[in-house]
Amino acid sequence: MARRKDIDGSMSVPTFYGKELRWKREAAGLSLEGLLEGSFYGKSYLSDIEHGERRMPMDLARHVDRVLKTDKFFERHCEDVRKARRGPHAAYFEKVLEAEQHAESIEEWCPSTFPGLLQTAAYARTLVRSAHPYACDEEVEEKVQARLARARLFEDDHATPEYWTVLHESLLLDPIVSSEEMAGQLDRIVELAEWRRITPQIVPRKCGAYPLMAAPIKVMTFSDAPPLLYIEASYSGDTIDDPALVKQYRKAYDRLRAAALSPKASLARIKAAAGEYRNGEQPDRLD
Repeated sequence: MARRKDIDGSMSVPTFYGKELRWKREAAGLSLEGLLEGSFYGKSYLSDIEHGERRMPMDLARHVDRVLKTDKFFERHCEDVRKARRGPHAAYFEKVLEAEQHAESIEEWCPSTFPGLLQTAAYARTLVRSAHPYACDEEVEEKVQARLARARLFEDDHATPEYWTVLHESLLLDPIVSSEEMAGQLDRIVELAEWRRITPQIVPRKCGAYPLMAAPIKVMTFSDAPPLLYIEASYSGDTIDDPALVKQYRKAYDRLRAAALSPKASLARIKAAAGEYRNGEQPDRLD
């Protein structure tokens, strides 16, 4: 029998959980590939879990318990790991925060606010204050900086995911920040697009009915795991990995993208709006 490795009980919950998983796997004489046989996950995914960098999905926890015959140990403690906080983000967003770091592609539809990954400090601060009106300045700033840190995905030293966002024209026309701050927010999107880090598209205000009219969504795909869908409301969010439902949402997203302006026309529209805000003008509405 393999000798049990010491585990530092002061470690984070995900790290403790991952070390226990690795010990159980090695005690059973299984490689990463061997433990994953019959599942939908890849070797790198399981390795990240063992290093405390990813959290165990429930379906994988059940698979591991069956293979290792661990009497539902990993299933029982899966929720403990999920609840372990890693920063000032909302608890329901933790799974998404982790998934963004490993995503191969990210597709977002944002009808009412610019997506968090693209927000400037001024825009993010306005949203945080509107959602948490009684929060102290330090708490607000902590949330803002945590949101800005997510944009490191687009830096050169990171394996940048393919990022595609569809935005409603109203985001350009109905500002929630000053004209100067709005110009800065739009400039940020233009900058990322011209660096070829993102592809933005605009749904015109008068395009008529279109899919997902009132449902902001984020779809993430991975090289070593099934796709994940995220739906968010003001103070809650939900991740969905049911293949049939994810497929249905992705088809709706593709139809929405078809209803939007082309990437080239959309970028020109964003640039024009940024220039108008810099000049103290209100952008014209598309007919």
